[in-house]
Order: sequence, then C-alpha cells, then structure tokens
Amino acid sequence: MSVLVAVVDAGSLSAAARQLGMPLATVSRKVAELETQLKTRLLTRTTRQLSLTEAGVSYVAACRRILEDVGEAERAATGEYTTPKGDLTITAPVVFGRLHVVPVVAAFLALYPEIDVRLVLLDRVVNLLEEHIDVAVRIGDLPDSTSVAIGLGAIRRVMCASPGYLAEHGVPQVPRDITGHRCITVEGLGAARNWVLRADKAPVQVAVHSRLVVNTVDAAIEAAMLGVGLTRVLSYQIKDALEDGKLDIVLEAFEPLPWPISLVHAGQAPLPLKLRAFLDFATPRLRSRVAQTRAGGKP
Repeated sequence: MSVLVAVVDAGSLSAAARQLGMPLATVSRKVAELETQLKTRLLTRTTRQLSLTEAGVSYVAACRRILEDVGEAERAATGEYTTPKGDLTITAPVVFGRLHVVPVVAAFLALYPEIDVRLVLLDRVVNLLEEHIDVAVRIGDLPDSTSVAIGLGAIRRVMCASPGYLAEHGVPQVPRDITGHRCITVEGLGAARNWVLRADKAPVQVAVHSRLVVNTVDAAIEAAMLGVGLTRVLSYQIKDALEDGKLDIVLEAFEPLPWPISLVHAGQAPLPLKLRAFLDFATPRLRSRVAQTRAGGKP
C-alpha cells in the first residue's frame, strides 16, 4: 500500500523508485502484485503519464487512511508524542458550509500545518464510509445508526418573501393563506406541493402552488428577493437579506420545530488524532456561530 501511494504521489514509477530508494523493477513488481491480489487494475500507464482507474481512486483513498491509522497505532503503542497530521475530509450543506464551516476550517488549518483538508459542500446526505468522509455537518433529525453525533444547536425553518411581493399580494396571516400565493420550492429539500407548518402544537399540511422550482437554496433566495413569491429556507441562509431589508419573514408563529444541527462521524476507535483535533477545535466554534445566527430575533 505504501509503495502504491508513493507512486501516485510521485506521478510515476521511476520517480517513486527514486524517492523510496528502491529499484524500479521492485516498485513495478509490487504494484503488479497488488493488482493481481485484488484482481483489478489500479493504475493506467502510458508512455507519458500514469493515472488511477476508478477502482484505484477509492482504493488509494482507503490506503492513505489505513497507513495513517497504522502509524498512529504504532506511535501510541510506543508512547511517542505525535502531532496531528494527514488528510481530513469534511462535508457540509452548501450555504452553511460557505458561511460557517469555511471560516472554522481556515482557522484550523492555520493551527495545524500538517493536516490537509478536503471540504465537500453538498445539499445531500452522504454515506461516510462509502464516500470516505471523516466528519459531516448534518442539519435535521438523524436516523438511528452507529455513527456518533455531537450537537451544535438548532436552526429555524422560516418562510419569507420580498417586501414588494408582500405589498402587492398581501401578508399571509394563517397557514391556509399560502394556497393563494405563488411559491418557490427547492428540489430535494421538501415536498414541492405541500409545506408543513404548526398550529396549536400540531403539524398542519398546506398545499402550495410552485410557480418556480429550483435546485439550489441560493437560487430560491435570489428569486424571492426578486419578488417571485414565498419560499422556505433555514434562518441562517437569509440573515444578510433580512438585515438589508430585502426579505421579510412571515407566519413566524406557525413555524415547525427547529431542526437540530450536528457534527457526525463514524465513531471508530481509537479516534484518529487528526479527527480528534478537528472535533475539539470546531465544536465550540460552530456552536458559537450557530448560537449567534439570528433571523427575526430568534435562533
């Protein structure tokens, strides 16, 4: 595994051989033996370049993690002091990641020069093990699993529209008023035909007319500011628009219960030193940022 990783990092068999101090034939043989053992091709070789196959990409990522774990286990067994280092992959929702995770990661990188971070911003739930993710920011109720979740706070789900739209079409006073309004919905983040609110502590389902369906939250917010209609988002996503007077929250008294927000990891034992360092660093900072997020005067 270590020879294969060296080949990938060096970009060629000959460059890896020089870095490892091994004969080129030995390096080539070890990679070939590994491919034979796995019964799959890991590298595509041409006269000019070397690249990973699809199977090779996932296998090399796993190799890096295994080699890091072996190194940490050996240093822990000998009692040797170690500095957190290695590659760390983090995922988060797009807008929350841009607004809150990126600043925390930037500060973390400054403090830990031997850790490299890959930040994946996606508005979908990813499988931590299958996609080789070390830690994820999750918004919403979590399913039962063996993963470990660290609570960061809660986020409101709010309904909003531009002042111009509300002046022209009226401000909805109760959930059923939504049926007479134009709405902007986001694919994959909730039903395009029904929105669930709360009245007298009970859920209320309201049919909506999706005048515009988009595939990103940013697009829905932009359309709402342009007066297209009502939309539903998370409170932190429109904080600036509210402060600038570009959007107003409506039906605040009928909002559903806030969604929890969590840091989730696979819970492997022992916890890799790089991951433990990130959790210790990021948890209090993200909790503080979530607590400071306000929309309409509430968290």
